[in-house]
Amino acid sequence: MSIRIQKKDNESTSSFLYRVSQVIQKSGVVLEALKHEAHAKKPNDRKKKLTALHKMSVLKDIEYKKKMGLPIKKRR
Repeated sequence: MSIRIQKKDNESTSSFLYRVSQVIQKSGVVLEALKHEAHAKKPNDRKKKLTALHKMSVLKDIEYKKKMGLPIKKRR
């Protein structure tokens, strides 16, 4: 869907931009683009459990290294 808008004679830039935004809004181009936009899926229960288990193991490892006085590698 294409929209052609030309600036009228003696029309200020601000009024032209306002008119363009109104035409685009009424045409539904933005809504149609948002419908086709890819959305990231929410993580499922299995993924949540695996990340929680990983976090627990990493925290346990850090706690052990602190207790033993070993250096802790920080991720960037």
